[in-house]
Amino acid sequence: MVKRLSLLALAGLMTLPAIATAGGGSSNAELERKIEELSRQLDALKAQVAQQNETVTEYRGKVEDIDTLLEERSEAWDLASRFQFDGDFRARGDYYDADSVFDGANQSNDTILTNRLRLNMQVKATENLEFKGRLAMYKAWGMQSTPDGLGGGFPIFDGNTTRTPDDSALYVDRAYVNWTNIGGAPVWFSIGRRPTSDGPPAQLRMGTDERMATPVSYMDYPFDGLALGYAYDWGIESLGEGRIRFCYGRGFENGLQNDDGPTIDDTDFAGISWDILKQGPRFLNVQAFGAFNLFNYPTFSSDFVNYFAPLTYGEQTNLGNIYHTSAVYMDKVDKLNYFIAGGWSRSDPNSNGLFNDYVAMMMGAPANTGSENGYSIYAGIRYDMDNYGLKLGAEYNYGSQYWVAFSPGHDDLYMSKLATRGSAYELYMIYDLPTGEAISKYAKTFVRLGWQYYNYDYSGGFDWNMKPYDLDDEQDKLRMLGLNPVESANQVYLTFEAYF
Repeated sequence: MVKRLSLLALAGLMTLPAIATAGGGSSNAELERKIEELSRQLDALKAQVAQQNETVTEYRGKVEDIDTLLEERSEAWDLASRFQFDGDFRARGDYYDADSVFDGANQSNDTILTNRLRLNMQVKATENLEFKGRLAMYKAWGMQSTPDGLGGGFPIFDGNTTRTPDDSALYVDRAYVNWTNIGGAPVWFSIGRRPTSDGPPAQLRMGTDERMATPVSYMDYPFDGLALGYAYDWGIESLGEGRIRFCYGRGFENGLQNDDGPTIDDTDFAGISWDILKQGPRFLNVQAFGAFNLFNYPTFSSDFVNYFAPLTYGEQTNLGNIYHTSAVYMDKVDKLNYFIAGGWSRSDPNSNGLFNDYVAMMMGAPANTGSENGYSIYAGIRYDMDNYGLKLGAEYNYGSQYWVAFSPGHDDLYMSKLATRGSAYELYMIYDLPTGEAISKYAKTFVRLGWQYYNYDYSGGFDWNMKPYDLDDEQDKLRMLGLNPVESANQVYLTFEAYF
C-alpha cells in the first residue's frame, strides 16, 4: 500500500508541467506552492516507509526467535512423548473365616481393607530397545506393616514384595529392557525385574482380559532374571502365532560366604515358556522349569525377622531341587470364556531332605531324601453379558499331597488358592461401572465381588520343608500339635478398580 502511494505521488509530480501548460493561467508561485506541498507529502511517506521497514525487521527477528523456541520446545516435547504412562488403583475389602484342623479352633478376620496403586511406564531408547517398568504400593488401611496372617503368614521377602500388603512406599515391581529384532530376525532378549505375576489365565477373573505376565499362574513369583525368545507364525489362520523363550532367574543370592561358618548356594530358576499358539482368545502355553539349590527359607526384608529366623527355621541351608511343568489352554465361544490348566511338580532333595517329618526326625529318623510327585488341575469359565456390563465366572482347582505351586506372589490375600493341597472353589461377578466416556485407551472401571472356599486335605502350601500331613489322619494330627493348620476357609471380597 505504501509503495502504491509513493508511485502515485511521483506520477503526480511528473504530470505537473503538463497541467501547468494546459491551464495557461496559473502563476509560477502557485505552481511552486503545490510542488512544495507534494514534496512534504513525499518526505512524510518516505519516513513512514522507513518506520514500517524497521517494524518489519523487528517482527521478523521475533518470528525467527519464536521459530527457534518452537523448534526447541518441539524437540523437548518429542522426547517427552516417548514415555507412555498408565496405571491402576484398587480398593479391596475382605471377610475371612477359617476353621482349624483341631475341633473348636477358629481363625477369622471380620473385615480387612486394602489399597493398591500401580504405575506403569514404557519408553523406547532406540528403534529396537524398549524399557518397561512398574511401581507399586500395596497396604492395609490403618497399617504401615503387614497384618498378621496375610500372604500365608510368610514375612515379606523378594518373592512376595509388592504382592503382600505392607507399607505405603512405592517399590519397583517390574523393571526390564527388551531388545527385539536382533540381527533382523524375530529374536529378542530381555533382562531385569521380570513380569512374572498374574499370568494366564488370571486375566479372566481379574477383569483385565489381557495377558498380564509371561508364566502360567502356577508360577506367581516376582524375581530378577532374563529371557531369550523366538517368535514365529504358523501360517495357518486358526493357529495364529507362537513364541518360545528360555528363562533364567535368581531366587536367592548367598552374598559373601565365611569359610568358618555354614555356607549356602544361590537359588536359581531356569526353564522354557512356550506359547505354542495364539489366535484371538485361543491360547495354549506349556512351561517347564527347575528350581535349583532351594533354600529352606529366604532372606526376609526385616532385619528383626532375620535375626530370629534361625530360632524358627534353623540355619539357612540348601535342600535340593524341584522340577515343575504346567500348561494352560484358553478359548472363547460366543460369550463364554473357558480354560483348563494342569501342573506337575517333582522334588529331588539332597541329604538335608525335602518334605521332612520333623516329629520322626526328632526321634532319630533320617531326613526324607526320596523324590515326591505332586499334581494340580485347574479349570474355569466366565460368561460375558456385554449389554449389561456384567461378567459371571466360576473356577475350581485341586492339588495333591505333595503338590508345590511357586506362588508366593499370589493375589488371594491370605492363602494362595493354586497352592491348595485339596480343593478350592471360587465364584465371582465383575460389573463395569457407568462412569462415562473413556478419556484414556487404558480406561476401565469396575467392581468385582467374589467368594472363595478352601477345603484342605493336607497341610502346607508354598512349603517344601515339612511333610504335608493328612488332616483326617489321627496320627498326623498328633504330629501337627502346635502348627494349627487350616482345614477349611471362606473368603468374600469386594473390589473397586480403576485403570487409567
